[in-house]
Amino acid sequence: MKKQPTAQAGSSEPRWPAGVALLALAGVYSTLPASLLIAGRRWLLPVVLLVLFLPAVVSHRRGNHFLNQVLGYILNSVITLALIWSLALMIKSLLQHTVDSRSLLLSGAALWLANILVFASWYWHLDGGGPNQRRLAPAHVDGAFLFPQMTMSPEARLAAGEHEWQPGFVDYLFLAFNTSTAFSPTDAPVLSRWAKIMMMIQALISLLIVALLAGRAVNIL
Repeated sequence: MKKQPTAQAGSSEPRWPAGVALLALAGVYSTLPASLLIAGRRWLLPVVLLVLFLPAVVSHRRGNHFLNQVLGYILNSVITLALIWSLALMIKSLLQHTVDSRSLLLSGAALWLANILVFASWYWHLDGGGPNQRRLAPAHVDGAFLFPQMTMSPEARLAAGEHEWQPGFVDYLFLAFNTSTAFSPTDAPVLSRWAKIMMMIQALISLLIVALLAGRAVNIL
């Protein structure tokens, strides 16, 4: 009997999309007015992110995946807390009528974009054990989200050239974008409880931002 070839672990996915998203987050945050920033310091969050990001890159290149994963969690936690803090300050400013319409519009758009990027990063870090764990499997067949490629039969995946398909950062970015715009997933149903909770938090933040902007627009009109 002819011996079947053993499955090989998938290759490590490119990390640069997640890095670009992190830089974009730092840039978006720096566009907020000082009244919506932690301690009013525009440089504070970008510096903290840089201090955490560099060791994360080094640990990944050296194969220290545990440290890389922990630093990724800390990075995302810092950004999430900063996002929620800025949103709370924006709500306070709106209630006290201390922010003009133009600043509110720009700040709301920046926070809405940051919400997409940070939760895309969370899904990318957590689904299937994260990118370090996902690369050990020959294909992505189990996780918190049911991507369309996962519902295909082995024969169909092979015919479509997707037999070694693994989700990348762009897949999670698309998922996060849909959550912030449609307030629900579209092509990828949610399977795990932690993912459902995180998507509810993301949708709530997006809904608050949209409601604030809509309410302000109505007052202007």
